[in-house]
Amino acid sequence: MLLKSSKVNEFRLWGLLLTMIGMLIMIVGLAGIVFNWGTFGRILAAIFLVLGMISIMGSMAVYFWAGMLSTSAVSLECPECGRMTKILGKTDRCMFCKTILTLDPSAATTKPEELEQS
Repeated sequence: MLLKSSKVNEFRLWGLLLTMIGMLIMIVGLAGIVFNWGTFGRILAAIFLVLGMISIMGSMAVYFWAGMLSTSAVSLECPECGRMTKILGKTDRCMFCKTILTLDPSAATTKPEELEQS
């Protein structure tokens, strides 16, 4: 359960990874200019800068998508930690304590009737 996260946080993680990978690609491409590899270095730098820019644009799209999903997500209070969290789909995890949450009674492990009896 250590590596599990809510769906919104997973989208944000992929956006961050795409940003970091894009910046790394751009830095590697810059080596062609810094170490003065001539015409080959300039072409290499141009190719890597374009690839890095595409990766960063992809991360921007992922962040935008995560933001749009987050605005339509259902907010509820986590029964475990008591904080407000958002759910995408039928089941999701709490953004803070990683507890599995569901809005579908058939997917719940503890039924509401069992909670009322105890």
